[in-house]
Amino acid sequence: MAELDTREWLLTNGLGSFASGTVCDVRTRTYHGWLFAAKNPPTDRTLLLSHLEASLELPGRVVPLGTNFWGNGQIDPSGYKLLRSFDINPVPKWIWGQDNWQLTRLLVMPYGRLDEGSMGTQREETFCAIPYLSHRFFVQYRYEGRDTAILRLRLFIADRDFHASQKASSELQFSQMLGYQQVCLQGIISDRFGTPWHLRWTQGDYKPEAFWYWNYILPEEKLRGLGDREDLYSPGYLTVTLQPGDAVTLEARTGFPNERESPLTSQTFAEVVAYEQDRLSQIFGGWEKGTMEATKEGEKLIVCPSTQQIPQSPTWQKLLKAADQFIVYRASIGGPTVIAGYHWFNDRGRDTLISLPGLTLVPQRFNLAKGLLQTFGRYCRHGLIPNTFPDIDGEPSYNSIDAALWWIETLGLYLEATQDWQFLAEQYSVIQQIYKAFVGGTRYNIQVDSTDGLVGWDAPGVALTWMDAVIDGQPVTPRRGKPVEVNALWYSALCWASRWAEILSEQGTVVDSPRLAKQAQRYAQQAQQVKTSLQKYWNPQLGYLYDVIEPDDYRNSQIRANAVLALSLAHCGFSYQQGRQILELAKSCLLTPYGLRTLDPSDKEYIGKYTGDHEQRDRAYHQGTVWTWLIGSFIRAWERFYPEKPVPFDWEPLLTHFLSNACIGSVSEIFDGNKPHLPKGVIAQAWSVAEIIRHYRE
Repeated sequence: MAELDTREWLLTNGLGSFASGTVCDVRTRTYHGWLFAAKNPPTDRTLLLSHLEASLELPGRVVPLGTNFWGNGQIDPSGYKLLRSFDINPVPKWIWGQDNWQLTRLLVMPYGRLDEGSMGTQREETFCAIPYLSHRFFVQYRYEGRDTAILRLRLFIADRDFHASQKASSELQFSQMLGYQQVCLQGIISDRFGTPWHLRWTQGDYKPEAFWYWNYILPEEKLRGLGDREDLYSPGYLTVTLQPGDAVTLEARTGFPNERESPLTSQTFAEVVAYEQDRLSQIFGGWEKGTMEATKEGEKLIVCPSTQQIPQSPTWQKLLKAADQFIVYRASIGGPTVIAGYHWFNDRGRDTLISLPGLTLVPQRFNLAKGLLQTFGRYCRHGLIPNTFPDIDGEPSYNSIDAALWWIETLGLYLEATQDWQFLAEQYSVIQQIYKAFVGGTRYNIQVDSTDGLVGWDAPGVALTWMDAVIDGQPVTPRRGKPVEVNALWYSALCWASRWAEILSEQGTVVDSPRLAKQAQRYAQQAQQVKTSLQKYWNPQLGYLYDVIEPDDYRNSQIRANAVLALSLAHCGFSYQQGRQILELAKSCLLTPYGLRTLDPSDKEYIGKYTGDHEQRDRAYHQGTVWTWLIGSFIRAWERFYPEKPVPFDWEPLLTHFLSNACIGSVSEIFDGNKPHLPKGVIAQAWSVAEIIRHYRE
């Protein structure tokens, strides 16, 4: 491993906190560090501990093991040249060494939502109970060699927002208070106290020796057109004398030292790893502990398998582990939500609902699925489902036309999997609220057109569909009018509503059964009207669907992935022949080894590379960029219209990406539309992972 390997790793704690870095141990992003604590879960993420820079003193020499990029273009030190191996399972593990010595480093970030006074696991059934929240990070070093060695660990810290970079300033100071085998640290910014946290260790001597280290360079931020320089503060260093076979464990934890904390011992690290694996085993069942090698034997995925049928191959377990990283606790609502992507996204309504089947239904986390649906249903306003929640107080953001329809679609999948008709009865008023708002009109001039039954919207300066990039108040892909996938969702929602009204009428779980029977009939009639009107989207010249019918009735004929979305829902309003023609064109124009392009490469507006500054990237976001989550829609549509043919998609490139590229053990948000389809965007995206879980089959 003599080359700079900048593939990334990610650890999370179920609260929005995370740790991340690269294989070669150099920081390339603002988002690389060992303890980004979500002070107001899952938001207000703050970098506290950047890293520990290690050097090993052996007889007659000192071996520096760190690696840094500096503003003058130098790499110093170059510890990556001594890196022998890296592994991600079950926890990130580095081994540096030469002929007569070896130093191993292990990292773990424990699940942060715990019972009071316990380091144990917590089942999802009690997810909404008031929890004890803890943000912690552990690192362990183990030495092997012929001679006694001295390990020196210099501490690098910060107190900054995770989007920003830290700059040395007279207004930024750090206090430190020493105790027995621990130091408490706190930033002081212009007389305002920052987040207190403390570091403790099992052995060694700490020496305060404060320095600023200036002008680190972060090349990934430079590529994104953002600030790429950072200063880090070092309050001191720890010196540990190690005999061959010795280890030292350190823990970083938010807050001041507390007597309730369990003693830090030589066994703590192993106990924390065991607890984490036990937690995963309780959630997913049959979790096999320990490091495992990938295999391609005996793997099968069923849409909602029974417990005995859930595959337990190494690849499958890694997918489930990746999925669990996105499930977090939101303090402002006291319940579960889904981080859309790491490093920089928070939770989003649309993303959560699209991700829900893969993250919760396939692995049978039904209570979690129910909790997520319940939360979003509770916040339905004016017939709309929130796209984002506030951090503390205030109104959620309702800037989405399709989140409410995705809520109905996902509720349908949950009910089909669980037959939980009591939950349907509880949520039926939300379904009616959405229906009445869409028919009668709601925010952003969202309303059903009485002439054709289709849903439209017309509001300047906003982007209400999933193609939501906006530059200087102007949507890049406006899609005002009647977007095709929105009306496909509306058709499916009416079909679900008709079926559910019948079920509730027959079961008598909701009063006034005759009224429900009439509602079922009305929903069915409207669904038939919408199905007929969906033919307005058919473009016979292309054999494809118009992407949007604009307010002036102009029909956008761009070849986009939204047509495939329209074919992939639980209820589909397009004919067998139309579906086949759409899929054939999508296969030739949009399908790549990593997902679907958002625009046909022959289109004059196509942008094949997602690169440059913020504006350049936003212009490319939905103009040809590949989105992995769309592969799920393609597979569902293909299996509907070509049941006799295998899906024309080779999983190997995408699984290779998941297992060993970009962020090892997760899936990137997007890829360039042009070959070689380089991964871009956030390094771990919820709906990318979710759709793979939903459809990956051996």
